Amino acid sequence: MDALDVLHKRVSASRLTGPEPEPEQLQAIYKAALRAADHALLRPWRFLVIRGQARERLGDLFADAALARKPELEPAKLEKTRSKALRAPVIVVAISSPKAHPKVPRLEQDLSTGAAVQNMLNAVYAQGLGAIWRTGDATEAPAVREGLGVKDKERIIGFLYLGHVDGPTRPAPDLAVEDYFHEW
Repeated sequence: MDALDVLHKRVSASRLTGPEPEPEQLQAIYKAALRAADHALLRPWRFLVIRGQARERLGDLFADAALARKPELEPAKLEKTRSKALRAPVIVVAISSPKAHPKVPRLEQDLSTGAAVQNMLNAVYAQGLGAIWRTGDATEAPAVREGLGVKDKERIIGFLYLGHVDGPTRPAPDLAVEDYFHEW
């Protein structure tokens, strides 16, 4: 697939299924992350790959976080929260792990981690797979952060769910460039 086609046509796939992507496909996705814009080559990121039964443990962390926010949460909603970790065969947790640097502020390092996630999304799409980048309360929840070993200075940028597309995806919207880009 042509690089510009990927950049112009990629869309998120909210419904994903197995099997897991092949090891070579995962390696290509991971390598794409490492090519993100990165001022001073700090590599201000790290990634946790969650698959198999580890997804159930992540679901337990999501449930713990939900109960911490709302102790009276109904059992059905708690189970729905727990099952979010089973929506894809592989989940990559993107963690910004900033490094002290006089010219590269934390925000730029967080954005670099976000760029790494975007590169992974593009690599997924280029290989005919599907992915969606999710955030939400779990990124800040103490139970999730602690359970995943996220340090105080670190930030979860998102959860990248990836697998095979299950069903139709919506087409990329045809946005007018002139609505967003203006000469100064």
